[in-house]
Amino acid sequence: MEKKTSVLAVLEILRQESDRDHPLTAAQIQQKMEQQYQCPIERRTLYANIQMLKEFGYEISTYQENGHGYYLDNRDFEESEIMLLCNAVHASNFIPRKHSNDLIKKLLATQSRYTAQKYRNMVYVDNLRKKDNQDFFFSLQILLEAVEEKCAVEFDYVQYNEKLQLVPRRTTPYVVQPVYLVYENEKTYLIARHEKYRDFSHYRVDKIRNIQKREALKEPLGPLCDPYKYAETKVYMYGGEVLDFILLCHRRILDDIVDHFGREIQIVMQDPEHFITRVKGSREGVIYLAMQYAKWMEILEPASVREEMKAIFSAALNRYEKK
Repeated sequence: MEKKTSVLAVLEILRQESDRDHPLTAAQIQQKMEQQYQCPIERRTLYANIQMLKEFGYEISTYQENGHGYYLDNRDFEESEIMLLCNAVHASNFIPRKHSNDLIKKLLATQSRYTAQKYRNMVYVDNLRKKDNQDFFFSLQILLEAVEEKCAVEFDYVQYNEKLQLVPRRTTPYVVQPVYLVYENEKTYLIARHEKYRDFSHYRVDKIRNIQKREALKEPLGPLCDPYKYAETKVYMYGGEVLDFILLCHRRILDDIVDHFGREIQIVMQDPEHFITRVKGSREGVIYLAMQYAKWMEILEPASVREEMKAIFSAALNRYEKK
């Protein structure tokens, strides 16, 4: 390594080997320069390199300032931010294991090796629910390009069969024009327009296969909606008709109701333990929600959905009463 580029080696050593709790002395930096880069460096040159990095904008704490040594004090991310992002990637089931590990490695590379080791010591359980979908990031890239270029895409949309194999839902591919990508319900969804329908539709990106770009749809796109407003009405991302619901709920699930429908909802206390709220949601989504919270929630309106819930619970009771 040429001595004129030694400043980059000094920066890399400070980036990887130092932090507030692990400052390096000048002698340690000199030793690492020789061991890692075969680049002996005089102490005077080392001081000049550190000063050059500081003048360029790097916040480097010096021995004169802290009485211990040199360390890089500013990074692209705080340690807490990196831990949060790494844990989110590790917990995301839709990101394949290999891509997950690669992403975490890149995130940890922004920190010292001590932070990286701290993360590895914290995460000791493998996420066995991760999907084996190596197409995920390729599909994501094509969708991002299609949104920017305002073109359509063609893809297979898969589901599990009785042998737990992923197979296309239908023999012909889906053709849609991507509009938004949103993260909802711990998954990434494509919100798109179909040539035959005016309404939006949505698709899980991790279930998209064999994607390719096509020409834009002939039918012009209508007014675009707020993607998260759209997702807010699709409880558990169920599609279908959006209705106005009146729900009677126990106050112990108030946090969950806010999580699903947002803080804009209004509630009226029925008694000290129950409240009534009016929300918008897809018919199937709210039915599914009411089944999850059957002990704590009751659909009051629409009457047709209330009757449907009665039929669902009656059929379930009959099944449970069979000997």
